[in-house]
Amino acid sequence: MPVRTTVLYAVLWTAALASSVHAGQSCTASRPSPQTIARSMALAEHTAQSLEAAYHDHGTRVALLGREGQDLSRYGQTWSHVGWAYRTPEGTWRVVHKLNQCGSNQSLLMRQGLGEFFLDDLWRYHAIWTAPPAALAQALWPLLQERRPLALLHERRYSMLSYAWGTRYQQSNQWALEMLAQAAAPQVGTREQAQAWLRLQGYQPATLHINAMTRLGANISRANIAFDDHPNAQRFAGRIRTVTADSALQWLVHSQGFSVLQQVGE
Repeated sequence: MPVRTTVLYAVLWTAALASSVHAGQSCTASRPSPQTIARSMALAEHTAQSLEAAYHDHGTRVALLGREGQDLSRYGQTWSHVGWAYRTPEGTWRVVHKLNQCGSNQSLLMRQGLGEFFLDDLWRYHAIWTAPPAALAQALWPLLQERRPLALLHERRYSMLSYAWGTRYQQSNQWALEMLAQAAAPQVGTREQAQAWLRLQGYQPATLHINAMTRLGANISRANIAFDDHPNAQRFAGRIRTVTADSALQWLVHSQGFSVLQQVGE
């Protein structure tokens, strides 16, 4: 293993051990197993190598990065969560993303290293990323390093299946796309304006088919899932329109000039 790679792996491992209690949605004091840490760090290392190669070859400094946190195959989805990765002036990769707090109806914005981003009890240890065109990357890069711009369109009230065109709640992938609108159109200052821009650009949210019994069970047992922001006609028909990682990634590549999707395995 090259010296540079060995050093990177050691840094990622140390960071994970130091902050593993705070990674993802877990609120328990228990640490992940050594095997989980090893797999997460291996994925982080390979992702860093992939991003770093794109930086040296194409000047890539910003990417939308996705992970497989849970099995969504029954809904026709693969990727569960995306965040904005950016290369710091010091040459390290960081991720800014929105996380649910401990399964509650609240959320917060997090800035993490790649190791922390993948240390979240993943369903499969795969990653995917795509980079914006140069002009958009130029607009995104400074915003991602500051706190105030990131919080402008952040709604703390969280629902995992929030309505794509609503503002009562906001889930993680929804924030990532609304943040993109903010960078692409400087006049965007509210969530309504961000969603109007996304509509104008042709974004189509995914439609998940969730029956009444499943919705009822989720409403009763999960504080981080609500359906009352969805239009009644769609909700009662079991058609839940929400921002999925898959729909976001595909739209960015096919309609917004983002780079070809790059997948990374362990």
